[in-house]
Amino acid sequence: MRDTGHILAVMAHPDDVEFLCAGALARLRRKGYQIHIATMTTGDCGSMDLSPEQISQVRIIEAQASARLLDATFQHLDEKDGLICYQPATICKTVEVLRGSRAFLVITHSPSDYMIDHEVTAQLVRNAAFCAGIPNFKTGAMVTAPHLEGIPYLYYAMPLEGKDSLGHQVAMDIQVDISQEMETKTAMLKCHASQRDWLMKHHGVDEYVAQMKRWAAEAGKPLGVAYAESFRQHRGHAYPQRNILVELLGTSQANPQPGN
Repeated sequence: MRDTGHILAVMAHPDDVEFLCAGALARLRRKGYQIHIATMTTGDCGSMDLSPEQISQVRIIEAQASARLLDATFQHLDEKDGLICYQPATICKTVEVLRGSRAFLVITHSPSDYMIDHEVTAQLVRNAAFCAGIPNFKTGAMVTAPHLEGIPYLYYAMPLEGKDSLGHQVAMDIQVDISQEMETKTAMLKCHASQRDWLMKHHGVDEYVAQMKRWAAEAGKPLGVAYAESFRQHRGHAYPQRNILVELLGTSQANPQPGN
């Protein structure tokens, strides 16, 4: 698929982008690409104190503030935390997000992750990347975007701590140096202030910004850089084979794969 100047990150919840791929997005933004951010949910379960409606409103405002730091668009699909399902209505909404963004490069969650919401989001985005360029794939939306001109490049971000649901390490073959973007990545994550209390009470994680930096520092060690983010590319039949992310950012690969 040709370079359209638009790049899309689709994650399950507000703040997932900031933890997993905001550094790479910031580098791509500096190169002149228009960034689009979408989340499946509004983070409606992300509070021990506020109602789903109340925390959703807070988290939408936080996500919008974060997106503005990249001059990015933000939208959500209004799914519910813990209930993201691979079903026709959600499939169609995800296809519309990809079509509407006009993205030639899409980033989403790892198919192997600690959380079902993340894994199902990866499935939805993978399918949407394939279907968004099919004219006969009808979503039933009242206002529909035109189909994409081909299948976009698809990348999976590293799951948190690099582990799957059984605690096994997930092999990643692309490392992006984000040392110069850490200030932006940190500022974006700090926009999600409501999550410090939630993560401390539910996950036992106190000071989520420091934790993010520790994970990014660990990812940077193989490259000998301060901070990095890791990815792998979906290269199944019919998906683009060139490693466009490496071409755009001049990143390092631990295990280069042939492409064309």
